Amino acid sequence: MTDTLSEPAPVEPSIDTPLVRMTGVGKSYGAIQALEGIDLTVRAREVTCVLGDNGAGKSTLIKIISGLHPHTEGTLEVDGVETRFGSPRESLDRGIATVYQDLAVVSLMEVWRNFWLGSELRKGNYPLAPLDIKAMRRIADAELAKMGIHVKDINQPIGTLSGGQRQCVAIARAVYFGARVLILDEPTAALGVKQSGVVLKYTAAARDAGLGVVFITHNPHHAFMVGDHFSILKLGRCVLDRKRADVTLEQLTTEMAGGQELAELTHELKRP
Repeated sequence: MTDTLSEPAPVEPSIDTPLVRMTGVGKSYGAIQALEGIDLTVRAREVTCVLGDNGAGKSTLIKIISGLHPHTEGTLEVDGVETRFGSPRESLDRGIATVYQDLAVVSLMEVWRNFWLGSELRKGNYPLAPLDIKAMRRIADAELAKMGIHVKDINQPIGTLSGGQRQCVAIARAVYFGARVLILDEPTAALGVKQSGVVLKYTAAARDAGLGVVFITHNPHHAFMVGDHFSILKLGRCVLDRKRADVTLEQLTTEMAGGQELAELTHELKRP
């Protein structure tokens, strides 16, 4: 009797394995080096803040993790397995969801329609099956409430919500559809103080729900309120990489403002 060899069962990642790890990652567009030597680790139940001014490389970093552009140097690991995404769909299938600054919502559509946009439920499996509107309304309302998000009417156009509320709907949508890593692209950039506070609250809620959150921002004050780990990019390179216990808000702010360059400029502009 001959033994039949079966394929080994897939090894589950250890609880200590980072959800995403970048090691020496770089990205070049021809002669332009957009990123160089980036190390970044994203863990469950942590908010990793990536800070930097315009042109620092934050957008390129997002594009690599979200599968829009492949990296050209270094390694990208997801659940401990080296990975090179060929499309955003591959990244999404691995549990990585990105909430971009423009949110990709349809302002005139209802809140529940935007919650299900592109993943609508149908009453049956055949191509022309009607939408299960009742179920989608019920689930969207329940999932928003589960995150602590309350809207007056699930049927109101999402464009009537504030910027902070729209951000929170996008966060709840990502959580519901199975995201394990949530990338937030400048979520508070265009918001006032009160609405920024709302977004920061639900960023913390996503972290507490077990997600690894990548919080992209140029605001050190917002980052320090929710962050567990901080990386500051400048001209495509990392100039600061610290855990929360090893850095102060003042240090973050100073490095974001230019660090030594700012000190030199202050000295030059000092009145006699």
